[in-house]
Amino acid sequence: MKIEVDKGSGFCFGVVEAIRRAEERLLSDKPLFCLGDIVHNNSEVERLRQKGLITISHEQFFTMSDTTVLLRAHGEPPDIYKYAQSHNIKLIDATCPVVLKLQKRILKSYESGIDDNTQLVIYGKKGHAEVNGLVGQTNGEAIVVEGIEDLSQLDFSRPIVLYSQTTKGLEGLHHLTEVLKNKSARVPVKIHDTICRQVANRIPGIKKFAGRFDLVLFVSGKKSSNGKMLFDICSSVNPNTKFISDLNEIDPKWLENIDSVGICGATSTPKKLLEEVADHLIKMENKKKV
Repeated sequence: MKIEVDKGSGFCFGVVEAIRRAEERLLSDKPLFCLGDIVHNNSEVERLRQKGLITISHEQFFTMSDTTVLLRAHGEPPDIYKYAQSHNIKLIDATCPVVLKLQKRILKSYESGIDDNTQLVIYGKKGHAEVNGLVGQTNGEAIVVEGIEDLSQLDFSRPIVLYSQTTKGLEGLHHLTEVLKNKSARVPVKIHDTICRQVANRIPGIKKFAGRFDLVLFVSGKKSSNGKMLFDICSSVNPNTKFISDLNEIDPKWLENIDSVGICGATSTPKKLLEEVADHLIKMENKKKV
């Protein structure tokens, strides 16, 4: 059986940098807290936990003082920084540069659009860490839409400015844009394509990759928004695509009458985990031969 790991899969640069900064700090033997899972991948969270990284919730954060907290690549709203400053919390800010730039753009749009009653809209997953940070730039006033079904929240007699969560898919944004412009033909609508190109550029490659195999194993954390988007793309090309988060989820029945398996994953999936999946498949094949 042919087994191949997608060369284009693995961590994006924002996640790589956040992990690097965490590991660098953990070498000092001083406690380090991380506000939320450093990445939406359980195996990587567990690996860093064993090195001493302590994941905390936002509720826990607002009870702390006199310590050090890592901010992951997803970014955080302004109230996190204000609380840290007033409670002697040192922040290691690993917010992805792409996300940080988007936060600043949204803040500028919000401040300039208040007077003309502009609606600021974010195309993204409600409750997602990045989206929470983006909404926070608008004092909680931005309207989050996950798809065209959410456009009913908007007032189509008022101007609209839309930004996208960085890890959303281009096709979804383009479809939403088309519907939005048709619904609001009488008012100004500005669409800002703020999808990260490192994420978007993986889509053509992963489409080609998924089409080359009898079976595709897509490896991702269940909480990964980017993972869900890329999995859906793989599935559209190859219906025999299976979503797994770890080795234990591989069903041997999937491999029956299969000559080739492709292994790929999200921008939050470590390359090492993809290689472990490949090694596991090889061992399963060797057992068959015994």
